[in-house]
Amino acid sequence: MYRLPEGTSLLRSLSGVSLLVTLGLCCGLQAQAPATQSGTSSPVAPATDAGKTTPAQAPASGGEVTSRDTPATFKVRVNLVLVRVVVRDSDGKPVGNLKQEDFQLFDNRKAQAIVTFSMETPQTRVVKNVDTTPASEPADAAGPAGPATPAAQANVSGVAQRFVAMVFDDINLSIEDSTFVRKSAERFLGKLAPSDRVAMFSTSGQVSRDFTNDREALEKALLGIVPRPLAQSRSTHNCPDISYYQADLMENKGDQQARAVATEDAVQCAFQGDETQIAAAQAMAESEALNTLAAGDADANMVYRHLEDHVRRLVSMPGERVMVLVSPGFIPSTLWSDISSLIDRATRAKVVINTIDARGLYTPDISGDIASPAKDSFRTAGYKASYRVQAQSAQDEVLAALADGTGGTFFHNRNDIDVGMERAGASPEVSYVLGFSPQNLKIDGSFHTIKVSLGNKLKYSLQSRRGYYAPKALKDPGEAAKEEIQEAIFSQEEIHDLPVELQTQFFKKDAAEARLAVLTHFDLKGIRFRKAEGRNLDNVTIATAIFDENGNFVTGGEKIVEMKLLDTTYDRLTRNGFTVKSSFDIKPGTYMVRMVVRDGEGQQMAARNGAVVIPN
Repeated sequence: MYRLPEGTSLLRSLSGVSLLVTLGLCCGLQAQAPATQSGTSSPVAPATDAGKTTPAQAPASGGEVTSRDTPATFKVRVNLVLVRVVVRDSDGKPVGNLKQEDFQLFDNRKAQAIVTFSMETPQTRVVKNVDTTPASEPADAAGPAGPATPAAQANVSGVAQRFVAMVFDDINLSIEDSTFVRKSAERFLGKLAPSDRVAMFSTSGQVSRDFTNDREALEKALLGIVPRPLAQSRSTHNCPDISYYQADLMENKGDQQARAVATEDAVQCAFQGDETQIAAAQAMAESEALNTLAAGDADANMVYRHLEDHVRRLVSMPGERVMVLVSPGFIPSTLWSDISSLIDRATRAKVVINTIDARGLYTPDISGDIASPAKDSFRTAGYKASYRVQAQSAQDEVLAALADGTGGTFFHNRNDIDVGMERAGASPEVSYVLGFSPQNLKIDGSFHTIKVSLGNKLKYSLQSRRGYYAPKALKDPGEAAKEEIQEAIFSQEEIHDLPVELQTQFFKKDAAEARLAVLTHFDLKGIRFRKAEGRNLDNVTIATAIFDENGNFVTGGEKIVEMKLLDTTYDRLTRNGFTVKSSFDIKPGTYMVRMVVRDGEGQQMAARNGAVVIPN
């Protein structure tokens, strides 16, 4: 859905350096034409040795430090299942003082070891300023990079900090519901902060307004939220009249009662109650069930595919990411495995999905749609009424699963939609992300139940995903590696496994062009080396991405720094550290810098964010 303009290439080679292709390619980002994309990276002098010859520059060093462009080689977490958990006390307030050892996790009732653990709060999601100084000379990669001097904190209040994708299920919305939720959404837009960016989408694909803080444009897009049911899903009251819920019972769940009810309806409507026509009625019921199921599946698939697109778009935004799904609900039928995969992707990328039942407070209608009243025979009326009530309840299940699985809020059975909108536009105050690797996992696509508990803290209530589906096939390692670096680069999470600091410098070429230098300073004391043939060996991968103030990817680059240090060089760099400079040609403006580092020997990662302002 989000594709590069025809003829645009993500791979450019300027000064002999290739850009990081996977930054744009794996996420379907739209290229930003105003910025000139270029990037160079090379190891330069330690901060305390500015201006001196470095191992990377000295021929006598025997190639102790070299750098090269490379595809991403981040370690892939095999079969890691992530579970986001929101814990609340008896008053419904989030609990934020728990540790990994407080949690117990079960997969199909078998206790699992929690191998990754993190806690998220509003503070962990804020993009901070980064020290930025103007340079007197061009910020190129050839010269040494000294320590950046202290800089005044730039005003970055307008930098995008939160991205909210509002998704309206216009395939299933009624006219009354769409009018109701449009008014609430309009009031919600009036409460946005300067750092908020909102997108407006619909499940039919007819409404698509990308992330912006232009309230007028968003309100205009909101006017397009009207019911757009697919043609094949409209009720025609065929003989027999079978709902999607009943057809699902018959064909996917093998429910013989539902099949018998459909057959009896066919006897009454097609054969005037002639019981000798049972075989013909059964064939007619079976055919109508298959047709109804195909039409309903088309509806559900359309809704799901657009949800998948919108989550993918959110994943590519650098900040707090929230989806607000406004829908009367739908029945996923055979799509539950896909829904589980969507929850997994959102959890990995720290996307929270909040859901709002557009029906508000409602009473199940046993007689069907008032515009198309049910035509049930007296023998099947009770069963059909039961199916209608069960279907209306089942529509909620997918909304609850999406919210529970991603740490979101499921707002339902209430008419104060304004409150629901306000809550849905935010992430939980405190949440925990637990990761486990199932042992001896069978690649069979089977469903696994998940249960999370809190030892003896029984007074707390927990919200988490209910389960996951085992994969049906192993991922291609190359594709998995792309996903891994995508998750790291486009996440706002700061990782501190390695002692790395981020600073920036900029040089104004003229009023319209600038060069931004991103400085990555390493403290070697925290990096694990391997000793071989009298040298200290390690490779460090540095990935850098630059985003504009609306969160759009502008440019980026990736380097591997190969270190084969003699003991004397190792001792010196251990005292002083070293700095890698990556330079990018951009226009004056406000940007967010994202840097991800990973070392080969210790397989540890670091990630830093920073907001940068280059004045006009």
